[in-house]
Amino acid sequence: MSDHAIAAYPSPSASAPAAPGISRALQDAEHSGHHGGVREVFLYLMLAALLVATWLFTRLQLYTTQSDTAYWLGVAGGVSMLLLLSYPMRKYLRFMQRLGKARLWFLAHILLGLTGPLLILLHSNFEINSLNAGVAFYSMFIVAVSGIAGRFLYVRLHRNVNGVSLGLDQLRERLVASNTGAVRLRFAPHVVERCREFERQALEQRIVTGAEIGRAMVLLPWLRWRASAWCNAELRRRLVAVAHTEGWTRRQLQGRHRAAQRLVDSYLGSAQNVAMFSAWARLFSWWHVAHTPFVYLLFLSAIVHVIAVHAY
Repeated sequence: MSDHAIAAYPSPSASAPAAPGISRALQDAEHSGHHGGVREVFLYLMLAALLVATWLFTRLQLYTTQSDTAYWLGVAGGVSMLLLLSYPMRKYLRFMQRLGKARLWFLAHILLGLTGPLLILLHSNFEINSLNAGVAFYSMFIVAVSGIAGRFLYVRLHRNVNGVSLGLDQLRERLVASNTGAVRLRFAPHVVERCREFERQALEQRIVTGAEIGRAMVLLPWLRWRASAWCNAELRRRLVAVAHTEGWTRRQLQGRHRAAQRLVDSYLGSAQNVAMFSAWARLFSWWHVAHTPFVYLLFLSAIVHVIAVHAY
């Protein structure tokens, strides 16, 4: 195989050509998707670190739950949780829709959703001293965990930073674009076939009931990981052979291997996203139905808690 022929294949700086029908929103999603998984893992690790730091801070015993410091921490946390309602209200009140960009409202909603529960934890010192405080605390905990689950599902629906859903049709366009990119892997036909085998497996899944959704959430990532690992090993084997023939440097080999693996990951990810889109949409609708009553319970229990604190 000549160096001229290999030049047409993945290189560190090359990327797959986009399908003609891809919209601007789709291109933005493709551009941001490479680091999306890393950012998401970092976010959850940061959240866990903040939770541990909050607990360690309360162990210093710098104040008691009866002190003014704890009182004002509770006020700040309660106000933060109350302001969370401004984001859903904006969707229904026309005058609020003219106040700032949706992206900024969404970021503020996430920030308040993080700071509110942390302030409440500082307020309580991780202690529950009364029944009404316990109801308010666990309601807050359920709403916070539910909010994290909601964000997880929100991201799975592939909405961009402005909160606009790309939709199933555009996800299919992305899969078509990944198919186009897979042509550049023709030097490794077994890899292309393995990718298309995973696509068939993913799209043939029946994902309607809760049990089927749960099964697909476990099975598809597992099948994707197996396919990716196999393709990665096969790509390296083929490229190492070509590298010896063509006299590539180690850096050239590593760069072309990474580029080829990105094409594989894009293909497999696009197939999984198309297969799971309706499942994530269904789960998100179920989550919304379940989340709302807990929000009402939280604010009702918070009101009772505030009245009890000031009455006694």
